[in-house]
Amino acid sequence: MVEYALILVLVAIIVVVALSALGAQISHVFESITGKLQTT
Repeated sequence: MVEYALILVLVAIIVVVALSALGAQISHVFESITGKLQTT
């Protein structure tokens, strides 16, 4: 049972690291989309 908890913790850490690494790129994409929507 402990093994499943460790796997879940590891997956959660990987997800947090991936989201923090891609967060800046994702926000840039949203900013460019909103900028294009405002100009039209």
